[in-house]
Amino acid sequence: MRYVRAAISAALFLFFTVNAVAAQDVTLRSRDGAIELSGTMLGFDGEFYRLRTQYGELTVDGSGVLCEGPGCPSLTDFVAELSVSGSATLGAVLMPALLEGFARNNGMTTEREKLEDTQFLYTLKNVDTGKPVGRFTFRVTNTDEGFADLLGDDADIVMALREIRDEELARAREAGLGDLEEPNRSRVLALDAMVPIVAPENPVGSISLADLSGILTGRIDNWSTLGGPDAPIALHLRDALSGLSQSIEDRFLPANADLPEGTLRHGTNSTLAEAVVRDPFGIGIASFSETGSAKTLTLKGGCGFELRATRRTIKTEDYPLTAPMFLYLPARRLPALARDFLAYTRSDAAQIVIRRAGFVDQATEDIPLDLQGERFANAINVAAGEEGLATLKRMVNTLSPYARLSTSFRFEPGSSRLDAQSRSNVRRFARDIEEGVYDAHDILFVGFSDGDGPAGPNLNIARKRAEAVRDAIKDAAEAADFDMLTMGVDAFGEAMPMACDNTDWGRQANRRVEVWLR
Repeated sequence: MRYVRAAISAALFLFFTVNAVAAQDVTLRSRDGAIELSGTMLGFDGEFYRLRTQYGELTVDGSGVLCEGPGCPSLTDFVAELSVSGSATLGAVLMPALLEGFARNNGMTTEREKLEDTQFLYTLKNVDTGKPVGRFTFRVTNTDEGFADLLGDDADIVMALREIRDEELARAREAGLGDLEEPNRSRVLALDAMVPIVAPENPVGSISLADLSGILTGRIDNWSTLGGPDAPIALHLRDALSGLSQSIEDRFLPANADLPEGTLRHGTNSTLAEAVVRDPFGIGIASFSETGSAKTLTLKGGCGFELRATRRTIKTEDYPLTAPMFLYLPARRLPALARDFLAYTRSDAAQIVIRRAGFVDQATEDIPLDLQGERFANAINVAAGEEGLATLKRMVNTLSPYARLSTSFRFEPGSSRLDAQSRSNVRRFARDIEEGVYDAHDILFVGFSDGDGPAGPNLNIARKRAEAVRDAIKDAAEAADFDMLTMGVDAFGEAMPMACDNTDWGRQANRRVEVWLR
């Protein structure tokens, strides 16, 4: 009886999402028969029952009760059920590859069954007994549909190519799904990027973000403006509900602005890339993972800086059009098998799977100083006067014994709040510290700023950002032994720009905190 009371009292928070095992009446009875609780079975995750009762929706620890009624699940042959919905970019290749890797690493086999054009089922079976232990249903459409399925009780996890929007957050709270902006409610699975592409024979090799914005708003409609032939520009994008397309519009289009009339839409990333290859006057914005045989354009600025989308520039977020790939999870207890799978997606083995699938993984890498020539060349170009040269010299002397890590931290536009990718980086970096990855090392958090304004205040702001990142990681690494490593802070202000300061994009790219390791 004591166990039932404890389980019920600890679970008197409400859930409004339903992943029903069977919508039938059951009775949960304490093992001594003193207490019973009746209601409609809403779910069972192998450990906890969820019931709709006269007291509301309750979660009860299965170890303290006996279940009676036709809706009771089998405790000996329990099969975990999980429904995943959203972006086809994640769902078509990456998530199945991760699920198959997880199964191999845990003594399971996988069987894939097509259910509908956009839906398929993975059954995981014990390799020794051949019995099913899990069923993962995937619905691969787009980010909008993923959130709609979550809010409609038709999905447990959302695959998204963009951050959740304010109206979706509000509806999720109203539906009892919790605050999906909280740290445990979302995670960055991998990284992609938005890459401008053209046909291989197109003579244009680079484009500025301002000109790209001009094409998307219709202000630029002829290649001659970009140094190409006198020919109209044909714009190719993904379909309007695609998370990639929505991210492009969110970043480039002013409020209430529309794309040019005649914009060509495509249902998949591959068909978009193929269409651009066939169109000598076309330009598209494609996923880095699926550019096909199209020519990718380098991003340039008026000050002469150029950035190309590579695995390294995307991982460090130096490339300004990096696009995190999210999983969103409601405030609901998932089956143990699902939780194990989510833990696997953060493992070293999963990062290898992510790379093989063509996406950018999140494994931290060292970038030695001798591989950063372009960055230091930029620093030399902008060093002005004795003060600038002194800062440059101090930066080189300070950082020479260190290697830069691929983990970077950036901030939301006009805000001191870390952006979504950086918030994920804080949690991942904190876990590494807790696990002793950096024991006996010196970690230096280095702040940089844009060049807008006086150098002195910019340097102070850069230092404060570096301190904020260090403190956030310390707060997140609750189980860490900080006596095993040192964590310092330094700042060099505007000394090493990644992009030109004459645009909001450039200034945002330059305001960052890097991590250097010795």
